Amino acid sequence: MGGLRELAASFVVPGPTGVAIRDRLRVTDRDAAVLREVGAFLGSLAAGDLADRCRQGLEYDAASWAVRKRELTSWSSSRWAGSITKATHDQWALARRGQAAYIAWLRGQIAQIEARLARPLGAKASKREGLLRGYASRGEWHAKSRRLHALTDRLAAVEADWNAGRVRVVRGGRRLANTRHHLDDAELSREAWRAQWEAARIFLAADGESGKRFGNETIRITGTGQLSIKLPAELANLANAAHGRYVLDAVVQFKHRGEEWLDRIAANRAVAYRIHHDPVRGRWYVTASWQRATVPVLPLQTALARGTVGVDMNDDHLAAWHLDIHGNPVGEPRRFFYDLSGGAAHRDAQIRHALTRLLHYARRCGVAAIAVEDLDFTADKTREKHGRNKRFRRLISRFPTAKLTARLASMAAEQDVAIVAVDPAYTSRWGAQHWQKPLATPHRETTRHDAASIAIGRRALGHPIRRRTAPPRTHQSDGCGHRTVQARPGIRWREEPRPPATDRAPTVPSPSGMRKRATSLPNTVRGSATEQQSWQQGSVPLSV
Repeated sequence: MGGLRELAASFVVPGPTGVAIRDRLRVTDRDAAVLREVGAFLGSLAAGDLADRCRQGLEYDAASWAVRKRELTSWSSSRWAGSITKATHDQWALARRGQAAYIAWLRGQIAQIEARLARPLGAKASKREGLLRGYASRGEWHAKSRRLHALTDRLAAVEADWNAGRVRVVRGGRRLANTRHHLDDAELSREAWRAQWEAARIFLAADGESGKRFGNETIRITGTGQLSIKLPAELANLANAAHGRYVLDAVVQFKHRGEEWLDRIAANRAVAYRIHHDPVRGRWYVTASWQRATVPVLPLQTALARGTVGVDMNDDHLAAWHLDIHGNPVGEPRRFFYDLSGGAAHRDAQIRHALTRLLHYARRCGVAAIAVEDLDFTADKTREKHGRNKRFRRLISRFPTAKLTARLASMAAEQDVAIVAVDPAYTSRWGAQHWQKPLATPHRETTRHDAASIAIGRRALGHPIRRRTAPPRTHQSDGCGHRTVQARPGIRWREEPRPPATDRAPTVPSPSGMRKRATSLPNTVRGSATEQQSWQQGSVPLSV
């Protein structure tokens, strides 16, 4: 019991705070040419502004931002300048957060390697003493010592950048920039890479403004679907409408959340738009986004008032089981499979389809909450933790825990289903120990993942995962003794093993000195004074 860690309390996952919808733009050749020219021009302004912001580093203040915005306004417009500077600040802040996360990762790696280098070769790990295992061989020890020096030098360089406020950002993406040097491996031609690079560097995004017509003056979409953009001052000659605007021939029709979008633009509430190009498919898209009002988080007891559906997330499927309010499994287990191989679009569609079926199953069960594990494999993806088990490292590296949880919370909010996150400690182990075998039947095979879904659901409902203690052996205590002993409801003992029912309390003499029960003479001739001594029977606890 002393080795078990303290469990975190379950909580209801907050719903999404924003909405984004997308529609395809069926543009003409002239519209596409105008969008490319405007996007490339604004993208060059955004690249220059990002370079200025990176040069400022930690010396940035409101005055320097005002200077940058005035310079951009003379080339474009005040609204385009505001959108560009805001995008620059967001990108710089994102780079700083990534830099801080990288520093923390480097320090963790260095600490683990130093701790393992200090251990003898082949030494085993000890969780009780907090010791890591030693390296298996002298060669591995030497290789890790060299890696320690490399990571230390890398940490010193990154910390120097952090203290100086220096970030390294590539507009269009560092991965795409590096792909330029490996076109054969990426199976791309130079022209195809150039098309992707130019599409990634264009800038056609504008934040909304409440009180303005249709919620956005820079990129405007009317209730009839007419799309127009405010042209920069340098490209005013491309205008085909009044006030320096260009109206596209394409008509926008948001199928998903179209009514909600129409309500916003009819009330002149802020809506942000982004126009982007997919060179692989040769298509243009427009994305509308806005913030949602903060919805109070549903109380945990209210969300679980009608039971829950416990879900165990796995590499290739979701194992789910319906539990009533008492924590008892109802019906049959369900499994929702998905395939994470292939491209990003295929994986995204597979996850979306599996979550949709899960939400439909929860609605059919009549529950208002789905219980999932609060998983985070960030610390488990390191080579120091599972260095030799490459197969397991690849498994947890490709497992989309963050995407599954975020997508599930977003989709469940539209179905009025709450997501309850529970501590993932020991759910698979205790679920298999206490629920897998009892729920198996000749016509139903209960897997370890099905049993884990029950453990997750019971933990969300506040019930102990432990089912009950085993009965004692026959004639070990009076006959069969107490058949079962339920787990105690106390918080301290809820998730921990309990002493078996056969444990006895120590024999305590009666306060009055009288014996509890007198012995009768045996019905044999061997009864004697020495065999007629009194005896006391130890008390058997009714519950443990």
